Amino acid sequence: MPPASTGALTTVSASAAPSLPEQLTPGRPGYRRMSFALFSAGMATFALLYSTQALLPAISSGLGATAAQASWTVSAATGGLAVCVVPLSALSERFGRRTMMTASLSVAVAIGLLVPFAPNVSSLIVLRAVQGAAIAGLPASAMAFLAEEVRPKALVAAIGLFVAGNSIGGMSGRILAGWVAQAWGWRAALGALGLMSVVCAVVFRLMLPRARNFTAAPLDPRALGRTVATHIGDPLLRRLYAIGALFMTVFGAVYTVIGYRLVGAPFNLPQGLVGSVFLVYLVGTVSSATAGRLVGRLGRRGALYLAVSTAAAGLLLSLSDSIAAVLLGLVLITAGFFAGHAVASSSVSRTAKTGRAQASALYQAAYYLGSSAGGVLGAAAFHAGGWAGTVALGLLALAGVLAITLYGSHSARAAARRTPVGVSPAAGSPKRWPVG
Repeated sequence: MPPASTGALTTVSASAAPSLPEQLTPGRPGYRRMSFALFSAGMATFALLYSTQALLPAISSGLGATAAQASWTVSAATGGLAVCVVPLSALSERFGRRTMMTASLSVAVAIGLLVPFAPNVSSLIVLRAVQGAAIAGLPASAMAFLAEEVRPKALVAAIGLFVAGNSIGGMSGRILAGWVAQAWGWRAALGALGLMSVVCAVVFRLMLPRARNFTAAPLDPRALGRTVATHIGDPLLRRLYAIGALFMTVFGAVYTVIGYRLVGAPFNLPQGLVGSVFLVYLVGTVSSATAGRLVGRLGRRGALYLAVSTAAAGLLLSLSDSIAAVLLGLVLITAGFFAGHAVASSSVSRTAKTGRAQASALYQAAYYLGSSAGGVLGAAAFHAGGWAGTVALGLLALAGVLAITLYGSHSARAAARRTPVGVSPAAGSPKRWPVG
């Protein structure tokens, strides 16, 4: 496997990219340590990145902010991540994935300890934007680390475990925040999340094994620009980026607004119970961790079709005024989202044979721009049309994922028809992963 580079992109065929002897495989001690370390990092990432999401009604009340203003405490963080993820991924090419992930998580945790002391909503939004920018060095570097250090056949499962850590962090952070806020207020809740993230960061640093297959590349802004332009110019990668952004638009809209819906009529739930609703993230842990088996049975496009159908069914079910139906709807939305995200993100890592950090960074940028858009647009839709407005926004985004995946299926069939009988596509062209 060639080292990641900030220079010009070189296409590598599947037969030219064998597994390296030093790559990690399931069952080996290094694989377990790596999985636990990145699981912990994923927990801290989502706990910090979405630390205010379950607290938005309390923040609105405490700081005299509207739902739209409070939603920016989430969207500013994800927007900061989206803006900074590409440049920080370039630094990981020079200084190493392990170093970048450690520095990124350390700065984000430090800011997390300052966030509870924000005096007003404007300063809270600024701190959250800076925190999101700091977090930006971790996701793309983690994806590149996995692509370099894990054998290809185990890559989807390994990325699924990292995404599972995201879901556990998002769930536990929101539940902890909800109950602490109910007892001591939203500032204490943010402080508790900061302390939880300190523990995760320490575990990550102690457990992460050293990189064996990383080769440092010199920083070259022009070469970086060429690599980024090449990735953006790749039709398959563009479709994967769009899929990630649209899935996250749904997820960001639903979970930014759900607190406001549940604290109001007809549910009138207290803050602690609203936070506990995020137990449905456990479904995301399962669906992302089993994405590899799902792809093995249905193929990548088939897995995406199932993810879209599941999330759409959840959105429609959540329109009910029954709390049981709403919770089941959230379960389906969460399962569909995490499965789709795991499939799309792993496909990016397998498609890009060089400049992997930049390819993953562009996916993360699109993904978190989708989150920012979902939070802001979801709040606006909720203000304009209630929960039905938010559901309509989510269904529109899922329709976009479906259209992209159908187009990918059509393109794959057209390519197969153009291939001469008896000739393997891999024999005459680079290996591609046609997902959508």
